[in-house]
Amino acid sequence: MKRKALDELLKWKTRSGRKPLVLRGARQVGKSHLARALAEEAFEGILELNFERDASLAGLFSGASVKETVRLLEARYGVPVVEGKTLLFLDEIQAAPEVFAKLRYFHEELPGLHVLAAGSLLDLLLEDHAFSMPVGRIEYLHLGPLVFEEFLEATGRAGLISWMAGWRWGENYPVALHEDLIAAFRQYLVVGGMPEAVAVFAETGSYRDCARVQESILATYQDDFQKYARRVQKPRMDRLFARVPAMLGRKFKFSEVDPVERSKNLGEALHLLCLARVFHKVRRCHGNGLPLGAEADDRNFKVFFLDVGLVSRALGLKIDTFEKLDEHFLVNRGALCEQAIAQNLLHIGDPWTKPEVFYWTRESPNSTAEVDFLVQMGGGILPVEVKAGKTGRLKSLQLFLTEKNSPAALRFNTDKPSVALVEAAGAPSKLVSLPLPFVGQFLRLLETAPSLSSSPNQPHQ
Repeated sequence: MKRKALDELLKWKTRSGRKPLVLRGARQVGKSHLARALAEEAFEGILELNFERDASLAGLFSGASVKETVRLLEARYGVPVVEGKTLLFLDEIQAAPEVFAKLRYFHEELPGLHVLAAGSLLDLLLEDHAFSMPVGRIEYLHLGPLVFEEFLEATGRAGLISWMAGWRWGENYPVALHEDLIAAFRQYLVVGGMPEAVAVFAETGSYRDCARVQESILATYQDDFQKYARRVQKPRMDRLFARVPAMLGRKFKFSEVDPVERSKNLGEALHLLCLARVFHKVRRCHGNGLPLGAEADDRNFKVFFLDVGLVSRALGLKIDTFEKLDEHFLVNRGALCEQAIAQNLLHIGDPWTKPEVFYWTRESPNSTAEVDFLVQMGGGILPVEVKAGKTGRLKSLQLFLTEKNSPAALRFNTDKPSVALVEAAGAPSKLVSLPLPFVGQFLRLLETAPSLSSSPNQPHQ
């Protein structure tokens, strides 16, 4: 299963001044698989250590130098660890904080050795660390579930990716390919991007087999809650885990999780689930300038799940055949589309930076306006709306464009691509509408969208 992050790891492998690299992401998003794929493509061998499975491993790293550690590893496993030829993979490193602290010495004493580390609950360790952090001596790469184009690749539809990547404004846009893409995106809403679920679906084509894998993943996450017991009560995390899938796309309210529980207590549980990357907070932002996080409101936010397929399963959507998709999505398709776009926006950018997106709202006594997402595009702010159908009101988007004097906006829907001018104060703004499956192509198509001088709301293909 090819991941785009592999290209980044291959660049890391040959880069001068390279440091030990730490993969950060939720459990079962494919960190270990990615490390093995890197070793297979670019190294002669790999020495893989798992600190959750073998607690005694940490003792091999307690010596005075990492050179001694390497000698001990070679003796124990009977394999040579050669600079430039062997990948040393330290998995579930959060189970051995003292080893994480020693990563800095690999950079200082053995800079030629490629060291890759990963941890499913690493962010909890990084927040709670009681050791000297290897600041400036390591680098990070953030990994999430498969984005839509990776899903297409894994399910044997690479030709659709190539066609989307090559499509240009003004070219013919075949209805048949559009329908194929929309059908594939609907599948993505059910299967999602968890590698094991995608692999099973690619092999069997069975939604039931996929659902069994998703149930197992959800159960694994809940089993992990026991590991947070020292910081927060497990029942609070269970309630959040059960309620968040039904709250997608709305301003998060603790009262909807438990009307009698204190918000502070639920907030602590939510914070831990966000650290574990099971949930993602999308905070409200005023959208006045960059960086967006400088104006983010920690008290007003939406919460999205790790993966849209897991959301579908948590909501109890039982899909036996593809033909039944529409009848099950009548209630939930809007929230599921927003979830799918959210996780793609989170993981479509630079993998070296922490995944983050925002949203905008203006609340007044008489009306409320909301734009689904705000993302940084170059030196500007791009408002993004998500529609589950072909049409939808643009009142909130127009209000944002007027208030912020923004030159462009993006809308995802199920219609074919188009460009139109929308009314705003002063000069009209450009609205680029793209089919939901084109989420991986939006930067290129925004930058190349034609300029218009026609009247507002007249689309240009």
